[in-house]
Amino acid sequence: MLFFKLVICYRKKSNSMTNKVSFKELINGEKPVLVDFTASWCGPCKAMAPVIENVKKSIGSKATIVKIDIDNNAQFATSMGITGVPTFVIFKNGKEQWRQVGMISGTQLQSALEKHTA
Repeated sequence: MLFFKLVICYRKKSNSMTNKVSFKELINGEKPVLVDFTASWCGPCKAMAPVIENVKKSIGSKATIVKIDIDNNAQFATSMGITGVPTFVIFKNGKEQWRQVGMISGTQLQSALEKHTA
């Protein structure tokens, strides 16, 4: 598998600073990371946006949620085996733990995340 140096910027709720970390650094921790592979033109992705926000509020600091636009990161998305959007992938300790292609309910998504929280 090829590894690309993808830098992800995200905001921590505790402050307004933006943290820059590589994708590898982000997924290598004990905390599960839900990656939402999305595209601006994708209707189902747009429909999932409020669902993701609700899950983010419910799960709190137990997991990290990031979005990756497949059009802005096409080579990386291809290397990750993303063939359709939305695709949701949970990583923990550097390994893929779960994957869902297509829409999913907030309850199912939160349940999948909670299975991987320590």
